Amino acid sequence: MNLTGKQKRFLRAEAHHLNPIFQVGKDGVNENMIKQISEALEKRELIKVSILQNCMEDKNDVADALADGAEAFVVQLIGNTIVLYKESQENKQITLP
Repeated sequence: MNLTGKQKRFLRAEAHHLNPIFQVGKDGVNENMIKQISEALEKRELIKVSILQNCMEDKNDVADALADGAEAFVVQLIGNTIVLYKESQENKQITLP
């Protein structure tokens, strides 16, 4: 399943007021980070991840790695901020249009 343009627009609006809860630094993406992001997505469904200036990896690669590892969707990649969405199994809060 892919997100439609309308769904992405809705999720971007929902994520606007959120603050990043994870930061990707010079070590890049690792298994522990992916595990924590998966758990956070299960609780919140929609999160922001900030990419620090000292991160050596390309931001598109970081976004893809996080999305693949957490089995989530990249809603938006703007500047150095990634917005990720994954439908929760137990804590469903967001209803997509």
